[in-house]
Amino acid sequence: MPRPIQATIHTAALRHNLGRLRAAAPGARLWAVVKANAYGHGIERAFEGLRGADGFALLDLHEAERVRALGWRGPILLLEGVFEPRDLELCSRLGLWHTVHCDEQIDWLAMHKTQAPHRVFLKMNSGMNRLGFAPRRYRAAYTRLQALPQVDEISLMTHFSDADGDQGIGAQWAAFQRATEGLAGERSVCNSAATLRHGQQAEVRGDWVRPGIAAYGGSPDHPLHDAAQWDLRPAMTLAAKLIAVSALPAGASIGYGSTFTAERPMRVGVAACGYADGYPRHAPTGTPVLVDGVRTRTLGRVSMDMIAVDLDPVPQARPGSEATLWGVAGGGAVLPIDEVAHAAGTVGYELMCALAPRVPVRAG
Repeated sequence: MPRPIQATIHTAALRHNLGRLRAAAPGARLWAVVKANAYGHGIERAFEGLRGADGFALLDLHEAERVRALGWRGPILLLEGVFEPRDLELCSRLGLWHTVHCDEQIDWLAMHKTQAPHRVFLKMNSGMNRLGFAPRRYRAAYTRLQALPQVDEISLMTHFSDADGDQGIGAQWAAFQRATEGLAGERSVCNSAATLRHGQQAEVRGDWVRPGIAAYGGSPDHPLHDAAQWDLRPAMTLAAKLIAVSALPAGASIGYGSTFTAERPMRVGVAACGYADGYPRHAPTGTPVLVDGVRTRTLGRVSMDMIAVDLDPVPQARPGSEATLWGVAGGGAVLPIDEVAHAAGTVGYELMCALAPRVPVRAG
């Protein structure tokens, strides 16, 4: 039989989360962000749950081709724009919208021969300091684009660095407002955190919101708010079965480095999941896990193919019992991916994207 581990992508949860995000930003159009292979969920598997969006936002041309191959005829936005001049040929052929964040991309557009002008999103660096034109240079870039016959409509965008934290969006929002005052074009500034926290404000939500992690059921500002507080449902479940159960005497240790030693006799299970499956190697003893829907903890170091779990809270557990590493257990109990990530010192984004190719995945 196949190794007993499987990931499930929940189409109904994706639809629910999309609806929740629409309600959070009423009147705005919504990009479903499917970069990084739909945050590890798989573009083809996630598509049915996300096709109610107004457009798909992603990073590379291959992802755009995959979305078009699924029959999507609506807007597709390249969030980082094109990476070399010839990419514009595929933008023309596939009807892609693309971000412009540097002078070189404007130069390439000026040399591009196309029958249909391009829709572009001009990006401002309002304080994130990754991509985009500084506020003082933004109008000049807008003017250059406006003069090109290769450019049709120009939309205005930026990305908030602290929408999920105490610093908030204030300084960046003010910089964006000042630099774009009087410029024509639709606005897009809200990521997941800004959509959930500020989407009720018409001016902030603008014309397009760009939620990523929230569409997949992760909280963008965990641990301040968990997914349930935002009414988001997990779109991915990673579950395995116990392949061994043993009785551990007091004083015995578990795993590499003997980092966990039993203080009393206890029952221990071994789940068929490890860091080669995408589970975080540095998840410490105490990382939450569900066994037969009952919350318990991991013990010792994570191995390449196995994780030890504490079965004292689950006396009925046997080989073949379900171990839910994150997501929804068979009985309906939920273990948020953000909790597992927080225990491991990382974020839910990384766990979603790290799901290994060897793990079988099904849509459910």
